[in-house]
Amino acid sequence: MNIAVIGSGYVGLVTGTCFADLGNKVICVDNDEEKIRLLKKNIMPIYEPGLEELVKRNVKEKRLSFTTSIEEGVRKSKVIFIAVGTPPKKGGEADLSYVEAVSKEIAKNMKSYKVIVEKSTVPVETGEWVKHTIKINNRKKVPFDVVSNPEFLKEGSAIHDFMNPDRIVLGIESKRAEKIMTELYKPLKAPIIITDIKSAEIIKHASNAFLATKISFINAVANLCEKTGADVLQVAEGMGYDKRIGRAFLNAGIGFGGFCFPKDLAAFRHIAQKLGYNFNLLKEVERINEAQKRLIVKKIEKTLWNLNHKTIGILGLSFKPNTDDLRYAPSLDIIKALQKEGARIKAFDPAAMEKAKQILKRVEFCQDAYEVAKKSDCLVILTEWNEFKELDLKKIKRLLKIPVIIDGRNIYEPEEMKKMGFKYQGIGR
Repeated sequence: MNIAVIGSGYVGLVTGTCFADLGNKVICVDNDEEKIRLLKKNIMPIYEPGLEELVKRNVKEKRLSFTTSIEEGVRKSKVIFIAVGTPPKKGGEADLSYVEAVSKEIAKNMKSYKVIVEKSTVPVETGEWVKHTIKINNRKKVPFDVVSNPEFLKEGSAIHDFMNPDRIVLGIESKRAEKIMTELYKPLKAPIIITDIKSAEIIKHASNAFLATKISFINAVANLCEKTGADVLQVAEGMGYDKRIGRAFLNAGIGFGGFCFPKDLAAFRHIAQKLGYNFNLLKEVERINEAQKRLIVKKIEKTLWNLNHKTIGILGLSFKPNTDDLRYAPSLDIIKALQKEGARIKAFDPAAMEKAKQILKRVEFCQDAYEVAKKSDCLVILTEWNEFKELDLKKIKRLLKIPVIIDGRNIYEPEEMKKMGFKYQGIGR
């Protein structure tokens, strides 16, 4: 099929590239001229394992191209995905101005039947607004359908997630659109769930809100474990074997970050409020998540006493491993809180250093974990990159001024660390 993906960020670029790899002809559109210029040179604007190779292959085979022209994308495509940003406004409500602007442009440039697909995470009832916007700007009365097709990609494993989905959700109003969309997704051999548009929109927000709730729940349990001497890893394992619960997303730590969970949680709560329902559960999920960041600062403070003039080494800046994404990363708030107390910060991340340099001030960025440890008063693990699990801990101990490790992701075993002579603290252990 001929496909246009409007918006070449984390979702749009992966979606477009993967559709091209399935044999479709895809045009990725973005209004950022510099981004498109770099993509045409096979330079990736984001860090995502395997993406660069996939882009190069599909560009070479002429299945994937890049442009700043929505008109070109619409003219050459039958299926048009809207994958533009929906950033939060001050009150948590999603800003849908980009979605509206793109919908208008699509309407103005349609010459034949199109399927317009909401891929961005949007509040329920957005589909109706997209349909209305296209209708009033579609002067030639060209037929079209609007579909909601929420994405469930995890940064760091987005290509695998696209190619091996748990399910494909399609909010559809017509048999014509259903036939096109099911045909498009047929090669993935995954369960396809056909719903109405509003249900599909809620599925996305409800899924992310539930996963965020699961993380905040295990963090609350971790706090209880610390007070009683229990081990949250053992508790999570015991819970996880229950098929109704499952082990995934039961990892206690410094809280969730990234663009999706905090944004979608706030947006879902705002939607509920707007519709007259007080979703207080989600408010508590947010509160627990914020408290975890303060908890790690308190742990460092308790271990080192005064933070003023202390050197604290930070391992991991991105909100999760295998991505360079710093949006809503807990590390940013934690570092700023430590600096407020007068601490000097040294930091290293395998992928997010360049982005971090643009955001964080007064931080010494290091070449590796060992340079971070050198003459630091303690080492704090904020992202569970695999390379941090394989450190030469004897060397780390020699380099540290005091052998203190605060493990915000529970990547080490407390007893083993204590045997090695570290003053070690995890979360809920």
